[in-house]
Amino acid sequence: MTRSNISDEAPDEVRKRGLKRMSEVYGWEMSDGPGDYFAHTADQVFANVWAREGLSDRDRRLILLGALAASNNIDVAEIQAGAALGNGELTPEQLEEISLFLCYYIGWPQGTKMHFMFGEVIKKHRKQK
Repeated sequence: MTRSNISDEAPDEVRKRGLKRMSEVYGWEMSDGPGDYFAHTADQVFANVWAREGLSDRDRRLILLGALAASNNIDVAEIQAGAALGNGELTPEQLEEISLFLCYYIGWPQGTKMHFMFGEVIKKHRKQK
């Protein structure tokens, strides 16, 4: 969808598209939520940003994991790692490699936090299989 088409779209259609995209990205069914924060999340971040062409979901996920690791948002990175495993975008071995790679770019302490968090996410993922 081009940018010019987005402005012509009815708000409820934008929300529906955003919720659908959120469900695809996270791997579970998203329902509508209250307030401006949720509206911006669904309508802007997911209906527009995650729906743009040019990067795959895996690409976006890798960029996001790096940004979250660098900013010490390990709790949010945990959600992203679980979704990446659940959606088949990354394997457990790739997550482990990511944590080692990050150690050299964001520092050993931050990379180590990611490593241990990824280990827990991998354990949960394997139990669910």
